[in-house]
Amino acid sequence: MTDIAFTKMHGLGNDFVIIDIRDSSLKITAEQARAIANRHTGIGCDQLILLEPIANQHPPLTADIFMRIFNADGSEVEACGNATRCVAEMIILEHSFTKVKIATVAGTLEAEKLPNGLIAVDMGEPNFNWEEIPLATAADTLYLNIQAGELSNPSAVNIGNPHCIFFAKDASKVALQQLGKVLEHHHLFPERANISVAEVKNNQSIYLRVWERGVGITNACGTAACAAAVAAHRRSLTGRNVLVQLEGGSLNVTWKTDNHVVLIGPTETSFQGSFNSKLIRGV
Repeated sequence: MTDIAFTKMHGLGNDFVIIDIRDSSLKITAEQARAIANRHTGIGCDQLILLEPIANQHPPLTADIFMRIFNADGSEVEACGNATRCVAEMIILEHSFTKVKIATVAGTLEAEKLPNGLIAVDMGEPNFNWEEIPLATAADTLYLNIQAGELSNPSAVNIGNPHCIFFAKDASKVALQQLGKVLEHHHLFPERANISVAEVKNNQSIYLRVWERGVGITNACGTAACAAAVAAHRRSLTGRNVLVQLEGGSLNVTWKTDNHVVLIGPTETSFQGSFNSKLIRGV
């Protein structure tokens, strides 16, 4: 049986199995993605990442690589900030680049390695239009009419994928495990949503907990950090540059005056290995 090579990486504990299929005919189904992501019988990860050749994408793209993203439940998603930073690190090392362009379903993202070793990614422009979050009906995305336990009136932001951000006085005390399961599937979110609880510490700092759709609570989420920082500034709670403190560590988010959001943080390679193809055969 054929062995399939992979790299295990993480950004602040938000972990990924990355498979390079640029020179392979390998195709991964939702069921196979779930099998790989399973932490008991597979390799285990929050997201499975496939690196695909640009030449195979339609329409043709101008980028160095195409990154496909599967959540742990097998659902394919549009964007992942921490995974983008990890893939950027891989491609930068592979080609001795300092900058790289990574194409995703949500668009092409530019990343660079900074002198301090951190990876910065331009996550593009946030969207607040209710139709592009998307929401099921027209609504004020700065203050959504949603109540769940002690949480209420969240903001909605799309930064490559949909986010719903609640602001709380003490985010650590929010029952996110229970509320996240329900709110991810709220009727207002036809494509589900990532659910975050943000506690503003000061004008330049936020503590954030995240329930990722299709995954559950994660140690970090790059797009959620971006969405929370943007939502906080829209509500005049912070400035445009914010240190977002997550369970796994901190990410720096800057919402620039040109409307682009830049995400900066560390990446780590945990290990490289291979798995027997029987793990995904027949599923």
